Amino acid sequence: MLKRYLPILTWLPHYTRRLAGADLLAGVIVTVMVIPQSLAYALLAGLPAVVGLYASILPLLAYTLLGTSRTLAVGPVAIIALMTGAALSGVATPGTPDYLQAALVLSMLSGLMLTAMGLLRLGFFANFLSHPVIAGFLSASAVLIAASQAAHLLGIEASGFTALELVASLAGHLEQVHWPTLLIGLSCLAFLVGMRRLGERMFLAMRMPQGLSSLLARTGPVIAVIVTTLLSWRLQLAEHGVAVVGAIPGGLPPLTLPPLDLPLWRALLIPALLISVIGFVESISMAQMLAAKRRERISPNQELLGLGGANLAAAFSGGMPVTGGLSRTVINYESGARTPMAGLFAALGIGSVTLAMTPLLHHLPIATLAATITVSILTLVDIALMRQTWRYSRSDFSAMAVTIVLTLVEGVEAGIISGVLLSIALFLYRTSRPHSVLVGRIEGTEHFRSVQRHETETISHVAMLRVDESLYFANARYLEDTIYALVANRPELEHVVLICSAVNLIDASALESLDAINARLDDSRVTLHLAEVKGPVMDKLKQSDLLDTLTGRVFLSTYAAWSELRHRRD
Repeated sequence: MLKRYLPILTWLPHYTRRLAGADLLAGVIVTVMVIPQSLAYALLAGLPAVVGLYASILPLLAYTLLGTSRTLAVGPVAIIALMTGAALSGVATPGTPDYLQAALVLSMLSGLMLTAMGLLRLGFFANFLSHPVIAGFLSASAVLIAASQAAHLLGIEASGFTALELVASLAGHLEQVHWPTLLIGLSCLAFLVGMRRLGERMFLAMRMPQGLSSLLARTGPVIAVIVTTLLSWRLQLAEHGVAVVGAIPGGLPPLTLPPLDLPLWRALLIPALLISVIGFVESISMAQMLAAKRRERISPNQELLGLGGANLAAAFSGGMPVTGGLSRTVINYESGARTPMAGLFAALGIGSVTLAMTPLLHHLPIATLAATITVSILTLVDIALMRQTWRYSRSDFSAMAVTIVLTLVEGVEAGIISGVLLSIALFLYRTSRPHSVLVGRIEGTEHFRSVQRHETETISHVAMLRVDESLYFANARYLEDTIYALVANRPELEHVVLICSAVNLIDASALESLDAINARLDDSRVTLHLAEVKGPVMDKLKQSDLLDTLTGRVFLSTYAAWSELRHRRD
């Protein structure tokens, strides 16, 4: 039981010096790579830069104890930072102590919700977020984040969490563009894009190994931070109007306690729930993909506990909501991390930087961090998937489009809520009108196919109807109408065989409809039969009266029904 809730007990007894060496190397690399990200995402959320460092220490320790992924790296991420900023701006003013306190409450609520979902084994709730909706939300959020960083690249003041607000704010301050800041921002953008697109090939041309070349190509943000910080310090750019990170408090994260302000907690409930679900989906998708490459196993419910523990740790250490990050996880994986201990080493490394090296970041230009965010986040805009979804399913594309538009126009909360609701509504609509087809026998075989698509043998007094959907409250009446119309249009009909090969569930509403169909067909002197009923469905039917009142039989196969009924006339 203890191992179930503390996965560290399953791998720590088998930890070796070789594993420690690999994890230590990965931890050092992740430390160097994610410090710029941590600072940038805290600023994106409207929080002091040091909060991003705080959120990358104790949360990593908590996930090391509770998480099941051996490569997932937990910390601040762009999407969650944007959602955090949008949520907090509605309850407090950025830069005030109340804003910081609200961030702690948001982390606490997210941690409690994720932990509760894990204990109740509710990981399946994430399935209600369809992939088109998630892709649309991420794409729109990436555009919003890039737009929000344009102000820092231009050196002007701008605010807002919707596209209209950001565009209006930027347009109103364009005459205030600070050219030295713009030069730094554009230079960093060009360098980071070049490293992303050409860096690996350049290092391969220098005869470096594939893995090392890929890793070095990701060092672009680190190089940009070092170079621009040195330039800023040497040229004293802050005195010429270039915005810099400024003084960052040194020392380890403080122990904090979120305020017990009930109105504040109520105001942040929905944002915390959305942050929890989006963070979990992003985290579990990445964790499962990398685990599959190594033939490892991920427990979604335990991952909820791991992420819940990480967010609780953030709430008690001056942090912000966290989840598994895409870029930091890929870096961790490609750096050779073998166990969650790599996260512990990274936490120790970031803690050491926070303790002793924050003065070195004083002159870091904010435009550099804005460029880092912009280049990394725009990879989430998935145009190819939008095209594919448009070609394959217009209804799924409509859910994606609504999510994108509302995220841009109304904000992240409205976008994701509307996308989820529309996805559920489309699912209910599709399954409320299940595909059903009359089938006939392929001559000389025991196979049955649609009479509209194939040349088949049929029997005038027998209708064999296959329903390609589970039967539940939303489509029970539709099934009744389909069968009644079939009987009304074929006066010679004596037997109806309902083929249930695709039926995985019959709920109480559908059971009542089957009772009504059975009775009404009996009044019409038509016998109702079932065929190919799955075991779990049959087990449930045996607990009802349907099998006792059924006018016909339950056949093991469609062919058995065909063989018996073809010569049987009532």
